[in-house]
Formats: sequence, C-alpha cells, structure tokens
Amino acid sequence: MWAWSLGRRLLTGREDDTWYNMLLVQLLPPGVSLLALVWLVLDVAFLSALLLYLLRGCDCGRSLLCSVFHDLIRYGKTKVGRQRPAWLQWFDIPKRCFWHFYCVSLIWNGFLLWILHRLLFQSVPVPEWIQVVLRFLRAGSEPQILDRELSAVLALALLWLHSLRRLLECLFVSVFSNGTIHFVQYCFGLGYYILIGITVLSYCSLDTQTVSLDDLLPQGHWYHILGLTLYIWASLHQYRCHCILANLRKSASGTIMHLNYAIPTGDWFEKVSCPHYLAELLIYLSIAVVFGPLNTIWWLVVLYVLFSQALAAVLCHEFYHEKFDSYPIHRNAFIPFIF
Repeated sequence: MWAWSLGRRLLTGREDDTWYNMLLVQLLPPGVSLLALVWLVLDVAFLSALLLYLLRGCDCGRSLLCSVFHDLIRYGKTKVGRQRPAWLQWFDIPKRCFWHFYCVSLIWNGFLLWILHRLLFQSVPVPEWIQVVLRFLRAGSEPQILDRELSAVLALALLWLHSLRRLLECLFVSVFSNGTIHFVQYCFGLGYYILIGITVLSYCSLDTQTVSLDDLLPQGHWYHILGLTLYIWASLHQYRCHCILANLRKSASGTIMHLNYAIPTGDWFEKVSCPHYLAELLIYLSIAVVFGPLNTIWWLVVLYVLFSQALAAVLCHEFYHEKFDSYPIHRNAFIPFIF
C-alpha cells in the first residue's frame, strides 16, 4: 500500500509529498541534489568504461561479461566484423533510428520551452506533475539561477535548435549504413534527451514573477555573446562534417551510390578522426558558457559528453586504422594534438 500511496503523491503533486523529499535530503550528501548525483553517476560510468577500454582494449578475453561490455559501448561501424554471440543480436536496432532521439528531444524540449515562456511572460504556473519531478530531483538544493531567466531561456532554445538541426540532418543529409545500436543504448538515448531538458528547467525558480522583454535584455552579459558565438561556430562545423561523411556515399548529383566506408577528408577531419564528436562537446560547452558562473550541474553534463564522445571517438579511430592501411597517422581521435 505504501508504494501505491507514493505513486499517487508523485502523480498528483500534493503538498504532502515533502516527506520523501526530506528523506532524500537525509540520504544525499549535503548540498547535493538527486539530479546532480544522476549526472555524477553517468560521468563515473562513462569515464570508467573509457579507462577500462584504454587499459584492456579488445584483449579482455572471450567471456560473457566482455562480450556484453563491448556490445554496450559499440555501435554502427565499430560493431562491424566483430564476433558476437547470436543472442546479443536479438537486441540490435538499426542505427538509422538515431532520428528518434532528436524527434523526442524536439517535442519534449519544445514543450518545456513553451512552459518556461508561459511561466515567465504570462505567469502561468508550471504543471503540477513537472513541479513534483523538479522538487524530487533537486531536493536538498535551491534553484541555481535567480534573476537569470535569460540564461535558462537561451539554453533551452539552443538545445531545441540543436535537436531540430540534427533531426533534419538525420532525415535529409546523413546516409546510414546497416550498422546497429543496442536496445539499451536506444532506451538510454531517449531518456537522455528527456533528462537534459529537465536539467535546464531545474535552474529556474518555479515562483518567478512575470517578466517582459525589457526585463530580460538587461540580464545580457558578455558570456551570453561568447556562448552563442561558440554554439554557432561548433554547429556549423558539425554540419559540415556530417555532410562530408554523407558525401562519401553519394555521387556528385546527390544520389546514394553505396554504403561502404571510406576515409573522410576536409574541414576538421584533417586534424581528428571524429570532428563531429568534438563539435558536439563544444556545443554543450557553449551552453555552459551561456549559463555563466552559476552552472555547477551543467558542468557535470559537459563531463558526461566529454567522456561518452571520447569513448565513441576512440572506437571509431581504431576502426579507421584497422580498415585502412593508408589512414593518416597524424590524426588524433578526438581532440587535436591531445587525444
């Protein structure tokens, strides 16, 4: 019965839900919210996976645990040619389903942006169920942006625009092979884009007074301009890199000729094997800049993107070297001259 009661309180958002928030405060370290803890766990998990792979590589044996580990960290081209137990292939989902992630993000973060707009400009309260989720996730900490609504609006808008661009690229630019992703990776990707929007919204006070455009403009700072500039620059290069990858499989007229792999050249590909992953990191870093000095949880998000993209870049870098004898040896995997 206690589980049923808790479920009702979570869904209805009643004021008597403070008891489980107080319980969380007692269980969590002082000043650390559940949301921060979630991102910290993800950081540690992907850093551990990266270090484990760098230390052991492919030579971790043929155990079941090793097979599952590689199946969970690899996707697309990095799974090609690997010997995998037949039962693991039951969990394969076509990589071309990546567009599902951005579609969910576009809808969900667009919904949150609309909610934030109504809260700030029309004083329409945030739906009760979202208030309950936010109180639950940030129990033990206060909203980190006070009188900085402009940062939250810009950050959520940039996330939405990023999702829109990536969705259009997946549908009209990219040429996906027959590569696959794991069902767990698919579910994680959907949940990730839901959590990322909630993370931005958690910076806002739910009792914000009505503001106008004249109230938001004075909140502008130099770091907003710097963040927007970095966002545009990184997004432009990511788009160019995705076009380069797609054109490897297209004719001059734009017709898809094959699904084979080739060595990409041009733009940031001259320095690193996975510049589109580097651009992804810079995009999230630009949003951290937009938040200014009050973005402690978002830096945990940036660390997650750093570790997850670094792991994917290492796997792709090794794939290129194994498949092409003439692959440029001066290229780094992820960050020029460093990694």
